[in-house]
Amino acid sequence: MHAQDAARPWVFDTRELIRRPGTMKTLSRVVSAPDRIGTDVIAIEAGQPVELEVRLESVVEGVLASGSVSATATGMCVRCLDPVEEDLDVTFQELFAYPDRAAHHREVGDAEEQDEDHLLDGDLMDLESVVRDAVVTALPFQPVCRDDCPGLCSECGARLADDLDHQHDLIDPRWSVLSELAQGAAPDDEKRN
Repeated sequence: MHAQDAARPWVFDTRELIRRPGTMKTLSRVVSAPDRIGTDVIAIEAGQPVELEVRLESVVEGVLASGSVSATATGMCVRCLDPVEEDLDVTFQELFAYPDRAAHHREVGDAEEQDEDHLLDGDLMDLESVVRDAVVTALPFQPVCRDDCPGLCSECGARLADDLDHQHDLIDPRWSVLSELAQGAAPDDEKRN
């Protein structure tokens, strides 16, 4: 792991907590999203404010980071393609292990510690990936502008919310000959003779 830059907005200094189990510190910070956080359909856009409320707690294994993320995600309705705005208030909790403790758990083969660990880099922790994971999993998979959004017409693409009586008189091509007979027209074969 490369050394974290303490001046980066997502990096928190845990110097006061290191190796002092039971010590706790609460911080509030507003940072800008460094790049788009989300999916192709809805996300917190780069440069938008992200409010962090973080509680850092020293434990035997490292520093436990708990907190909440507040931001506004924007995107488009998957039914009608209108703009969608979603206010997010997401919680997270992640243990940033001391590197020596994580190495010990790997050596003794602790199955729970075999997962990807978040490690402290000296006395610094970078919360960007933790926040990104929490936000992406909290975003709606298929955002809609409203629960009863009727979407777009599959034939012409018209917004169905603008015209609730919108419809097309479509006849199955297999029945078109019967339709012509019902209107008094002769089928194409008889017209040629």
